[in-house]
Amino acid sequence: MSEPVLRVCALYPDLMNIYADRGNLLLLERRCRWRGLGFTLISSHLGQALHPDAADLFYMGGGQDRDQTRCAEDLVDVKQDALRQAAARGAVILGVCGGYQLLGHSYQIGEETLPGLGLVDARTVREPGPRLIGNVAIEVELVPGRRDVLAGFENHGGRTYLGPASRPLGRVLRGHGNNGKDGHEGVHDGTVIGTYLHGPLLPKNVWLADWLIETALGLGEPLTVLDDRLETEAHIEARRAAGL
Repeated sequence: MSEPVLRVCALYPDLMNIYADRGNLLLLERRCRWRGLGFTLISSHLGQALHPDAADLFYMGGGQDRDQTRCAEDLVDVKQDALRQAAARGAVILGVCGGYQLLGHSYQIGEETLPGLGLVDARTVREPGPRLIGNVAIEVELVPGRRDVLAGFENHGGRTYLGPASRPLGRVLRGHGNNGKDGHEGVHDGTVIGTYLHGPLLPKNVWLADWLIETALGLGEPLTVLDDRLETEAHIEARRAAGL
């Protein structure tokens, strides 16, 4: 019997890729290969139609305001239906920073409002005040009954507010989180996850990478344990940088 193959689709990797997002994709590939699992990576760019069954995991990183505007319009005009169908069938969709903001209903920047995918009940606004920048750590419970810590770096001018239909990814232990007010960070709605943590996210939190792989492949058993001594040191250092 052949090993499962994780199919990953990077959305706009030429435009939404300013926070070491390539490192997240590379880590997923390595952790699959080290376990003997298959891995394929495709990209979807502006104007390209997307099939809802094109991948098991769809990934979108962060970008500059101008590029994020172009991607927002393309997401709604070209890819929205496919991504909604993908989420409905249980595909994993991960948005980091700008990608996270576009998972919600809208992102208001001054008088301009960027449309969102509406995959989660969230709205982002650009409010007066400084950017939310710094090391951050949050407590999450992706695995029922098990609390884990995600650590990384945040740098965002937008403030994201969740509606009642979605729940936060985690509770802020250090840092600002979604808006610097409510103590929440990110969003977790079924198999859709959004977060402001980058730097990049997955190399500092390999347990999350493994959760994404397991969930995207629908595996009925735990992944093979790897020698994660170096990865554990990276996680501990990220936590330390955040003040934990």
